[in-house]
Amino acid sequence: MMDSSMIGKVEKAHRYAQERDRFQFLTFQVMVRGDNGEYLVTYDHGQWSCNSEYFKNHGIDSHTMAVERLLEGMLYEPEKV
Repeated sequence: MMDSSMIGKVEKAHRYAQERDRFQFLTFQVMVRGDNGEYLVTYDHGQWSCNSEYFKNHGIDSHTMAVERLLEGMLYEPEKV
């Protein structure tokens, strides 16, 4: 059985999860299942990377764009000077 302080924490977690603007992803890795295999997408302080050949040649691909769209408004964007 949960004590009252844990119940409060669970309620707060639910509220936080509904407020996307509270979160800002700095770094992560995610496996994306593409049409031709699985691809490792990495995000590190505003820099994208993917192990696909297309990304290696163009610096962007459908896998990075899909994750960026999925997390719209939640990604760390370095200030431009």
